[in-house]
Amino acid sequence: MAKKFTLPLLFGLCALTTSNGFYLPGLAPVNYCHVGEQSDTCKSEIKLYVNRLNTEQSVIPYEYNHFDFCPANNDQSPVENLGQVVFGERIRLSPYKLEFMNNETCKLLCTKTYSGGDEQSAKKLQLLKKGMALNYQHHWIVDNMPVTWCYPLESSRQYCSTGFPMGCLSKEVRSPTDMCNIGYNQPNTYYLFNHVDLTITYHSGDKEEWGSGYRQKVGRIISVKVEPRSINHNPSLPDCDSRSPLAIKREDLSPSEKLDVLYTYRITYLKNNTIKWSSRWDYILESMPQTNIQWFSILNSLVIVLFLSGMVAMIMLRTLNKDIARYNQIESGEDAQEEFGWKLVHGDVFRPPRKGMLLSVLLGSGIQVFFMALITLAFACLGFLSPANRGALMTCAMVLYVCLGTPAGYVSARVYKSFGGEKWKSNVLLTSMLSPGIVFSLFFVMNLIFWMNDSSAAVPFSTLVALLALWFGVSVPLTFVGSYFGFRKRPLEHPVRTNQIPRQIPEQSFYTQAVPGVVMGGVLPFGCIFIQLFFLLNSLWSSQVYYMFGFLFLVFLILVITCSETTILLCYFHLCAEDYHWWWRSFLTSGFTAFYLLVYCIHYFVTKLNIEDATSTFLYFGYTLIMVFLFFLLTGSIGFFACFWFVRKIYSVVKVD
Repeated sequence: MAKKFTLPLLFGLCALTTSNGFYLPGLAPVNYCHVGEQSDTCKSEIKLYVNRLNTEQSVIPYEYNHFDFCPANNDQSPVENLGQVVFGERIRLSPYKLEFMNNETCKLLCTKTYSGGDEQSAKKLQLLKKGMALNYQHHWIVDNMPVTWCYPLESSRQYCSTGFPMGCLSKEVRSPTDMCNIGYNQPNTYYLFNHVDLTITYHSGDKEEWGSGYRQKVGRIISVKVEPRSINHNPSLPDCDSRSPLAIKREDLSPSEKLDVLYTYRITYLKNNTIKWSSRWDYILESMPQTNIQWFSILNSLVIVLFLSGMVAMIMLRTLNKDIARYNQIESGEDAQEEFGWKLVHGDVFRPPRKGMLLSVLLGSGIQVFFMALITLAFACLGFLSPANRGALMTCAMVLYVCLGTPAGYVSARVYKSFGGEKWKSNVLLTSMLSPGIVFSLFFVMNLIFWMNDSSAAVPFSTLVALLALWFGVSVPLTFVGSYFGFRKRPLEHPVRTNQIPRQIPEQSFYTQAVPGVVMGGVLPFGCIFIQLFFLLNSLWSSQVYYMFGFLFLVFLILVITCSETTILLCYFHLCAEDYHWWWRSFLTSGFTAFYLLVYCIHYFVTKLNIEDATSTFLYFGYTLIMVFLFFLLTGSIGFFACFWFVRKIYSVVKVD
């Protein structure tokens, strides 16, 4: 695996891959032609790749060759990027032979024989049964397009899934969407889908469209659809039109029993010149269940959040203008008013907080996550991280996180120095080690579990070494560089002086106490993301394609605005109540949005997923904790710096004796 990580990959070419020409991955068409007519401009062989198998009933994916199918070729695997390896994708060249415009009526791929009493046969057959019982799904790729399985929904609408089941287990009680309802309905019986009908639709252009190099028998693939079936073939004469399914009993084979499984396939080519090659992803994206409800839901959410944000901003500006005008109306000693409200705590508002070292470290890491998310989403909106470019989103995010160590170190150092801190060595070490260490530790523990289960999601040792090299060889030095420049800067000068003796804070009402304020602070920011969160979790755990990055980027900006305004509003209320402990509270107020994210992930786990085993449950919540922790750093840092700007602003425009 080490050969798959080149220097350009590790140092930031996250959106581009090595190819014969310079183009965006997934956007360069491939021309196909008849056998014997292939040349430098077209090819006749169509390569079918198989990816790892996964299921909604377990978090543990498996490589194609983990099951006893016709073996895939591991030697001719395409180069996988860092994101694909971390996400557990293992793309291998399949044994299926496809040639352009060459229909196959019934082609035998291979035969697998299982004998009763043979321990190896029993183990392989049991593994197939386990995969069928948990509804593991194949994921195939042709011409950089997912092979889709299309079937009608109850709403008479067609849904095209990017995966199809390896088989099914017919039970006594079946759901309406159970594949075993369609002709495979003998109770407590396994039906292995050992035959596939592949329908390859291609587009053939003309001279005006393809230029002077046009040849009449050249085409471009626009879709590949599969229909899996279970067929009990005659070993001597396979019949792909047979309606007799391959039924496998739940019990083990008896010593004298023998089971032959013949894997076959049929290929049909269809010409369709109404669909352009550039629009070939549309039928997959338009059939997703999210499409019909997402537009209205997201727009509705954005309108509500924008309205609330506008109301908060208007109230704050009007109230602040009145406060500042009232505080500055001092024309003579007789007209001088007694200090009250937030002006009363001007001598303590910039008093350094407790645990200032930890706060500065978390803020530095939060800024690192913020810029990583911002730049990644910007690249996604520009089309660099399209669904055709597998693993690019994760690769881009990881490489950006590593390369953004400099702003993390700089922000952490400047904030810590403004607190009066002098332990710069501890600060820079914690900034470079604490948050990445927490994430890597959780990731390493889960990787051990994947190793124990022989899962494709188990990151190879060489990749772990590459990740550690990125951390210690790139991120840590960059963090030191940022801290060096941060500590060389003069400490931030606050607009008011800090008193030597701390002011006593009066007794607070319930709404201005720390815990209720923090709990209320995360409600509004979470309200603007929970709709998008549903579709993001679907793409992570249900293998659905997520493509609406424009909306996601807009929601991210709304999240930034909402976190900032909510934290500023609550901070203003606390200062008016003469409570000047705002440093940690501003971080935790917006950071508490991560708690609601955790609650929503638990709700999604209970209501949407069918996971029952303890291992998958542990893995799900392990990944959820990583996501929640990074989100906590992100939102907390947004709230802190918004509040920091607000407090400095209001105390700089008011006259203080």
